[in-house]
Amino acid sequence: MAASGEVQWSFSQVKGTVEDDVTEADIISTVEFNHDGELLATGDKGGRVVIFQREEQSKHAEPPRGEYNVYSTFQSHEPEFDYLKSLEIEEKINKIKWLPRQNHAHFLLSTNDKTVKLWKVSERDKKFVGFNLQNDDGSVRDLPELTSLRVPNTQPMELMVEASPRRVFANAHTYHINSISVNSDGETYVSADDLRINLWHLGITDQSFNIVDIKPANMEELTEVITAAEFHPKDCNVFVYSSSKGTIRLCDMRASALCDQSAKMFEEPEDPSNRSFFSEIISSISDVRFSHSGRYLISRDYLSVKVWDVLMDTKPVETFPVHEYLRSKLCSLYENDCIFDKFECVWNGTDSSIMTGSYNNFFRMFDRNTKRDVTLEASRENCKPLHVLKPRRVNTSGKRKRDEISVDSLDFNRKILHTAWHPKENIIAVAATNNLYLFQEKPPS
Repeated sequence: MAASGEVQWSFSQVKGTVEDDVTEADIISTVEFNHDGELLATGDKGGRVVIFQREEQSKHAEPPRGEYNVYSTFQSHEPEFDYLKSLEIEEKINKIKWLPRQNHAHFLLSTNDKTVKLWKVSERDKKFVGFNLQNDDGSVRDLPELTSLRVPNTQPMELMVEASPRRVFANAHTYHINSISVNSDGETYVSADDLRINLWHLGITDQSFNIVDIKPANMEELTEVITAAEFHPKDCNVFVYSSSKGTIRLCDMRASALCDQSAKMFEEPEDPSNRSFFSEIISSISDVRFSHSGRYLISRDYLSVKVWDVLMDTKPVETFPVHEYLRSKLCSLYENDCIFDKFECVWNGTDSSIMTGSYNNFFRMFDRNTKRDVTLEASRENCKPLHVLKPRRVNTSGKRKRDEISVDSLDFNRKILHTAWHPKENIIAVAATNNLYLFQEKPPS
């Protein structure tokens, strides 16, 4: 796999409507490839999950293309009402996580603010016919008609993809769930809210273990909240969680049942020259991810992506500024609430490149080997298949070149919060409001 600094990215597909008038329910709230990249799931604010499947022909075409078609759509969550607290519970899907595949069916976890659900997605292309007590249309046969004993058999039918809820994990979170992560043991997972992290067994819905609790005895003394949590990809006893104070804590479940004392804490001391009213807000970590190897972590704060070596907690080994030109705009970003946007970050399959989102439908890619970075735009303007994306540049000084965009003309309503990278190939999925863009590496000519 080539590094992103050397990769030329080209347009592959866009899913979603073209209308300017976007309904709130259609806004994509999470994107996730499964473990082999054959399926891609999106969740939206309307509680729906849409699963796309890699097109077989596009995979074997010359050159290969990364094209996906709708495989299954289902309503995962419905709006609810908590009568005890007089609170509406939104149906919005906060996170989707795929389980490693065990058989012909696929399993995934989806969560809204309060409830995690385990879904089974399976195919059916055969039906049973020739029953003794009922006709093929389902009607009951008259007993006098039964003169002989028939052996039911199977007949081919049009392929049906069924999504059925297998487990519902509810009533364990007082605060809003912000992340879920499946353990490498394939049997357990964690769900994290603002103040607590719970450990679940996938087969048990009425019991979970509280493994992190940072709620103070007096809520007036609350100084930080949990923003994300993730299991180590290989060590089933290790997980990390990030906080709004800009810290990442690595915990080992072998040390104690309640992991309030972290084994390691990753935190970068603040540069006194950059200290401002907004320092605390922009240092809050919105996402943390282990590399596929488990050796590194990436964390995303408001202005940058940092790479941490798990063995070194004193400072990040790499820091990539995402949109440093916004530092002078923090006041207006605070006033329009954009400063609280939660951007995600993802690794490529070989842990050599990182992708994260920005404003104006820009997304950023960083190559760890060459230290190159590129800004690309998810836009319908260049929707021709395999059309090469032109790098975008933001002008911060007075004189603007022809192909640059002024920092003052950036559209803060168009933002890329959710992205996903195929685990084995250079195919990326980028969620832009209600549209899902798919880009792939430009094939060699």
